[in-house]
Amino acid sequence: MAIDELQAIIQRCQILEEADFKGEDFNLFQVAGQKCLEDGYAAQLLEVIQNEKNKVIIKNMGWNLISPLVRCIFMYKQEDDKRESCLRILDQLAQLCNPKELFLGLLEQIEQTSGEQVCQTVMLLLQPLQTVLLKLQNKKAYSVGLSLAMIMNQLTPLPVPYTKQQIQEDKLGLCQCCNAVVDFAKPFVNEVVKNMEKSSEYNDMELKEELIKFCMKSLKYPLLTAQLEQLEGIEEHPFRHFATEIINILWNIRELIPLVFVPNKGKSPPWENPEFADIERKNSTDSLACLSYLVFVQHFGVECFPMVFSPSYLLLCNMTHIEVLLKRTEESVLSKGLDLFESCLLRMEDNSLLHPYLEFRVFINVPQDLVKIMTLCPMENMRKKSLNILQLFIDKFDTEGKYTLFRCLLKTSNHAGVEGYIIKNIKDQIHIALTKEYDNVWFTGHHLISLLDLVLSLPEGAETDLLQNSDRIMASLNLLRYLVIKDCESDNQTGVWTTLGKIKQNFLKPLRVGLNMSKAHYEAEIKNKKENRKEAHSSNPVCSVTVSGEKMPAMTTGMQLQVLHSALFTFDLIESVLARVEELIEGKTKAVMEEN
Repeated sequence: MAIDELQAIIQRCQILEEADFKGEDFNLFQVAGQKCLEDGYAAQLLEVIQNEKNKVIIKNMGWNLISPLVRCIFMYKQEDDKRESCLRILDQLAQLCNPKELFLGLLEQIEQTSGEQVCQTVMLLLQPLQTVLLKLQNKKAYSVGLSLAMIMNQLTPLPVPYTKQQIQEDKLGLCQCCNAVVDFAKPFVNEVVKNMEKSSEYNDMELKEELIKFCMKSLKYPLLTAQLEQLEGIEEHPFRHFATEIINILWNIRELIPLVFVPNKGKSPPWENPEFADIERKNSTDSLACLSYLVFVQHFGVECFPMVFSPSYLLLCNMTHIEVLLKRTEESVLSKGLDLFESCLLRMEDNSLLHPYLEFRVFINVPQDLVKIMTLCPMENMRKKSLNILQLFIDKFDTEGKYTLFRCLLKTSNHAGVEGYIIKNIKDQIHIALTKEYDNVWFTGHHLISLLDLVLSLPEGAETDLLQNSDRIMASLNLLRYLVIKDCESDNQTGVWTTLGKIKQNFLKPLRVGLNMSKAHYEAEIKNKKENRKEAHSSNPVCSVTVSGEKMPAMTTGMQLQVLHSALFTFDLIESVLARVEELIEGKTKAVMEEN
């Protein structure tokens, strides 16, 4: 029997001194112990381990049983007595074994686990691992850091539950495991706090640094991609609880405010290998961005912050984090960036953000990122939210800031719809300038003329693709119509009458020529399609369209005609507004000439 073999090995080792144990003894003990577990003699093995006479043997050899012990625990059902015996053996080994040897054995077991058993294994071994770490005297901080890093590295490949159903099911046990890891870290947090309270000049930074690293990793995974909104039907949201605990750790070790407000805080020492340095930098920026989201959007730990910071300073502190989040494509991360940006802007009064802030490169980059989301993101709700936030951002700037931002976006957006939207904003600002009593030098006079040079022009003259640029052209024509109606030639507050010749030459005339060319081309195409319709029915009635490298469903001749007629309708619309603008200009010019 396996238990007899084990007893024989134990009796042989009992008469030896600790220093006389050989490699062969370790191997025989491990094989016999494993056989006992596999044959169902866990209760008898527990008695052997608990026997005071075997204390020295278990201290030196017991750690070898960790691997077979974990396998057997997972093999037995929850209510099985043998499983209970195995759990008690694990607890005894944590109390009796050499801490250093057992520490390595436990870490090895966590490292070797994979797939669906990762969370189960980690949760099983957290308690004995904590017991062993608390016993360690040398290299304790290093060992705690190694344990937390190993655990987080094993959890990171697992998918983070996102929907309400996924969070409730917690199929792989990740939600439960994350909160168990925080509990595992608490004694070490308390140790740091205790030492800091003893001395204001706490110098033993190693353990504190390891805890900061753990918090930074936790912020990147799972919190960066986790759903953190309150969900109806979930009394205690596991990830919100985890986030609260991470924030509490940072606050308790006095690192929360420095990480949120001090630039470059939380970044690791420089690596010699630039590749490693880039990875570390990216991880750090992701983590800090998530931390800002937790504090300023979800208000975790916000009660700890002094209420002395101006809204514009908070926006400045967060713009780098917002930029990091907006460059991501995952919905869970992108939405955090939009929420953080919106939260910072809503704290501010309209027209309160001073134009010098645009000297910070990030204040130009972020609206450009918003434009990319508005035009390229496949999720409609994200596109709409980006547009709303862009408007909010525009509204917060002072007049000069708005002017500078408009110029920048007109030059960089490369999207007719966005350009049309900016031109509409310019029209609104001109309206405010003309109706308010105070002088507005940025949307009247020579500054406005400079801006109109950008607005009232065609990118490629008469050969511009009018269909593709229709949004911009319509907005430009509407602006010009407004200026002609609102600003009398005698007042000329906007300066539009001074530069009218240039506008006609660079915008109105090329637009008229382009319209005539485009209409003629599309009318010829329609005529051609109609004439060849019968032939198309007998031969090949479809044409293929490729978009972004993907072949779209084939278009019938009827569908092609519909598209062509739609284009003609757009040209007619542009032409009607153009005719009205030309009529207004001619009428006002004629009236002034008659007056003179």
